[in-house]
Amino acid sequence: MRLPQFLYTIHGKLRSMLDKSNPSSLSATGTIQEIAGRLAEEQERLRQLEASTTAPKERTLFVLGSKCVGKSMAINRFFDREEQTTRPTMALEYSYGRRMGSGRHAQVLNVWELGSLDNAEQLLEVPMRTHGLQQMSAFIMIDLSQPQRVWADLECAYRGLRDTASRMLQQATPQLREYLERRSLERVKHAQQDLSTLDLLPFPVVLVGGKYDIFMDFEPALKKHMCRCLRSMAHLIGGAVLFYSHKLPKLSKVLRDTISHLGFGSPTNPFRGHVTDYNEALSIWFGTDSWAQIGIGEMAGRWSVERIGATLSVEVPQLQLEKQKQQLPQDPAKDAGFKESIIDDMRAQKDEELAAILRDLNLRGKFESVIC
Repeated sequence: MRLPQFLYTIHGKLRSMLDKSNPSSLSATGTIQEIAGRLAEEQERLRQLEASTTAPKERTLFVLGSKCVGKSMAINRFFDREEQTTRPTMALEYSYGRRMGSGRHAQVLNVWELGSLDNAEQLLEVPMRTHGLQQMSAFIMIDLSQPQRVWADLECAYRGLRDTASRMLQQATPQLREYLERRSLERVKHAQQDLSTLDLLPFPVVLVGGKYDIFMDFEPALKKHMCRCLRSMAHLIGGAVLFYSHKLPKLSKVLRDTISHLGFGSPTNPFRGHVTDYNEALSIWFGTDSWAQIGIGEMAGRWSVERIGATLSVEVPQLQLEKQKQQLPQDPAKDAGFKESIIDDMRAQKDEELAAILRDLNLRGKFESVIC
């Protein structure tokens, strides 16, 4: 039986389309149905490829650390948001940036800022569970102008990130755990001699020493112990160290470039040099430090987070986190940072009503006692 002429015409057009689309992977032989099926599969593959290349590429930065160290100011300057006064960050704030990359590629940067480390266990999970760990980076900003609080803030931020990441990894697929482990090892590939002694976090972490303009005038012995602590902690978790002050343009630019690198992938290496001298602003990229350079090479195998904190506390007395919490106002509603006129007026009205009820109950109790 001879097929109609229009089927032969379609067959020829399909063959020509296949030859033009991908002559190396598709064969133009077979029945019309087979060729049409292969063509449909190829078109679907091309659509998926196009969708994946034009979809926004998202990364996430999580900024946390000491209070009033300049976290908000650093974020605002990165986004070119110059504010006359920066209000305190009370809980967890979100902002984002978007830029066009090469071709039609759009890149999105999610930035989360944690205002306080106190009782922030649930808040720590929000950025990490919202966006995942694959493209997560963290900036732990420590106030160098208050040496007695350095370890409490650093340890609290580290343990919060580590514990949350550990819980997420327990629920992750083996493929994701393997991917994150491989990425962590790639970041410290230049520190192979210390690899067995490290406890790497599954995402990049930059320890930022803030208010360096004040710290730079401290006694050399104090600076030495502080720098040794930050370097040890960064090396242990596979992180980087950077000192920063918004009053020093050179350091501000390095921090801005570092945010751009971890957020958008450029520049390739934002650190202008490798600085380990405690008399200068530290600048140590991922995997470029070692226990030997820090000065504890022979004891590296026994060093841990607890050992680093204990060593610093001996040389620089540290305030315990419990003591810091006791200094917080007992009633947060009376904190000036929480002022809201409408809510405060309603609260005052309810307080008056409650006081009136208590007075009535007190008078009623006295009256009933007299009657009895």
